[in-house]
Amino acid sequence: MNQIERDHIERVMAQAKRQIWVTFQKEGIHKYPAALTDPNLATGDQYDVSFLGYPHRHIFHFRVWIDVFHNDRDVEFIQFKRWLENLYSSNQGVLSLDYKSCEMIADDLYTHIASRYPGRVVHIEVAEDGENGALIKYELTKPNLNIAI
Repeated sequence: MNQIERDHIERVMAQAKRQIWVTFQKEGIHKYPAALTDPNLATGDQYDVSFLGYPHRHIFHFRVWIDVFHNDRDVEFIQFKRWLENLYSSNQGVLSLDYKSCEMIADDLYTHIASRYPGRVVHIEVAEDGENGALIKYELTKPNLNIAI
């Protein structure tokens, strides 16, 4: 490798976007009240999901990415994971799953993360039983325009 190639690699590494991610799970009960009466949901056929209108249990699976600014993690991921889990703990939990959608759960969680770790891009994935879910990307600039939000 010549010096030009080394310099290029160094420039790319210096500008690389760095994130850590953690996963955790939380048992919760939720419901989708509109499913009982919305004709698009309570269809009476094979696509009927009216049962979602009643409280039902899930294991919510979380995956959370957050920006870090150097290779020696300014956010230590085990500590980050424990902090996230504690947000939902019964004795000191500030967040609850209630009857929220995966998207609502992600938005609530983002509010707490952004307050503790401002100025960082955060992506949050929340899935019901690890099967179906949502991914929300909380970006600081508009994609492809490089305009600050």
